[in-house]
Amino acid sequence: MLSFRSDISVVEEPDGRVALESPSGRALLSNVTGGLLEALRRLGSIGATEDELIDLIQEADGTHTLAWLYYHLQRFRDLGLLCYSVKLNGVSLASVVPMVRGYDPSARTLPLEARCRLSRFAYVRRDGETLVLESPLSSARTMLPGAIGATLVGALARTSTCRELCTSLNGVPEATARALLDLLASAGTIAEVGDDGALAEDADPALRQWEFHDLLFHSRSRAGRHSYPVGGTFRFLDTIPALPAIRPNAPNVSGEVLPLFRPDLDALAGEDLPFTRVLESRTSLREYGRSPITVRQLGEFLYRVARVRTVVEPDAAGGLLYQATSRPYPSGGAAYDLELYVTVNACAGVPEGLYHYDPLDHQLRQRAERTVEVEKMLRDARAAAPLQCDTQILITLASRFQRLSWKYNAIAYATALKNVGVLYQTMYLVATAMRLAPCALGSGDSDVFAAAAGTDYYVESSVGEFLLGSAPLTD
Repeated sequence: MLSFRSDISVVEEPDGRVALESPSGRALLSNVTGGLLEALRRLGSIGATEDELIDLIQEADGTHTLAWLYYHLQRFRDLGLLCYSVKLNGVSLASVVPMVRGYDPSARTLPLEARCRLSRFAYVRRDGETLVLESPLSSARTMLPGAIGATLVGALARTSTCRELCTSLNGVPEATARALLDLLASAGTIAEVGDDGALAEDADPALRQWEFHDLLFHSRSRAGRHSYPVGGTFRFLDTIPALPAIRPNAPNVSGEVLPLFRPDLDALAGEDLPFTRVLESRTSLREYGRSPITVRQLGEFLYRVARVRTVVEPDAAGGLLYQATSRPYPSGGAAYDLELYVTVNACAGVPEGLYHYDPLDHQLRQRAERTVEVEKMLRDARAAAPLQCDTQILITLASRFQRLSWKYNAIAYATALKNVGVLYQTMYLVATAMRLAPCALGSGDSDVFAAAAGTDYYVESSVGEFLLGSAPLTD
């Protein structure tokens, strides 16, 4: 039988009222009977079945308080404060924890002889010593304590009936196995298969086109389907120092430093194409002029796109808890996690190789010569475009992930990708205004980049690629 537990604390006030404290707030109750008080305490601690709660109240109060019990159960359900467990001999086999308000475990029940299987979107992770079963199709998570959790998930990876599940779980009673199936079905992690052995989701044209990782990323980086923290929580404020706004130079890298041309922006204002014309003529160009882009053009491009205009120091009183900067393009939280790496295949005035762009001092610092990894980056970029000629400049956008994850819960990586998008647009517009040939790429090899640039995949890794060269019309 299903057991209830609620995330509430029951506090008796000096005036005789009872306070219910929960993540949803605090409520004061008057004239709480002894039986109802004991039932609320049981809900907030070890939990109880509906029959056990009824017995508690009837023994202490009689039947007249039962209406209040059902009122509070429905209220807790509406607030998302009830979790639901299937127990055997007092031991929890599975517990479903709602992540939204109004979750109702009776919304999905299975036919008696249903054949069930895990959704292809379901996944298991570890939380302490407990397995957590979740799905982006669900608004609840399932906690699976003990070894039986792994056995249960393994059994449901293939189609199983209730009786087959009893066998897989070493002979648990059929009523318990049925309660487990109903609970998992209510959580949206399993479903009944049809006569063809497929789930309903397999025939849904929308769900068929979602890949697992894309739907999970979408659901967990947006509010609505989960109860995890979202946004600027500064969860590492007191435990890990924030990364500096400007990336320090690697101590073991002593490559050539190349100062870049700094354009006069006031003079450019009279020379550039009108903004509307830039917007309307922006396009991806996959062929270049006979003469390659020059170091002067590259310097002007990087200056107009990504230089640091100002550095803003932390100001706790003003709400800024980390060092920030101002640059020509926007960035979530002014964190500016993105670093630009310039791989040169053909550029007049710049030797071939891989360079890091220093946005504060506006210079290139060489990270690698034309290594095997650098060659592969250039080949991959040409294939991804696909270019009709050899590459000239490949600009790799790498994220210093912890600049964002230090502040943000749930949305850190999504913010990095949004930053890539706005930087792409800025690069396109500047390149168009300068009459250069731009082309953003949709894929790249982050492991190859890390090997070429000497970065840690988990600390600073590539998240975008952009090709740049001389435009054929200007040659």
